[in-house]
Amino acid sequence: MTVSGEPAAMGYCHCASCRHWSAGPVNAFTLWNPEAVKVTRGAEYMGSYNKTPASRRKWCTLCGGHLFTEHPGMGLIDVYAAVLEDFEYKPGIHVHYHETVLGMMDGLPKFRDLPTEAGRGLGAPRVFVG
Repeated sequence: MTVSGEPAAMGYCHCASCRHWSAGPVNAFTLWNPEAVKVTRGAEYMGSYNKTPASRRKWCTLCGGHLFTEHPGMGLIDVYAAVLEDFEYKPGIHVHYHETVLGMMDGLPKFRDLPTEAGRGLGAPRVFVG
């Protein structure tokens, strides 16, 4: 998989859904415009699961690795930072921080929901939680 250009946003998601899907206490996300994301090999092995109408999760049916989640309502694709080789991950925000199980005191803004700026105006209202 390759990405091109700059992501719309990068950060950490603390929601229970992302934590369960990533099998970790937080999920490092990168949000991209769909035209910036290219599956370069193995597309025939890509599985899909629509947890909700708002998300289509993609994974490799050979190894089980998680690849990305399409968010049609936002018009963005969440590519998991861990699958991007040679990518300089620079988180800028924490989202769904009210659900956190691992407090992070890194100086980044922490939001209850996804700020409008990160979701092309379709996200939840900008609410700071501390």
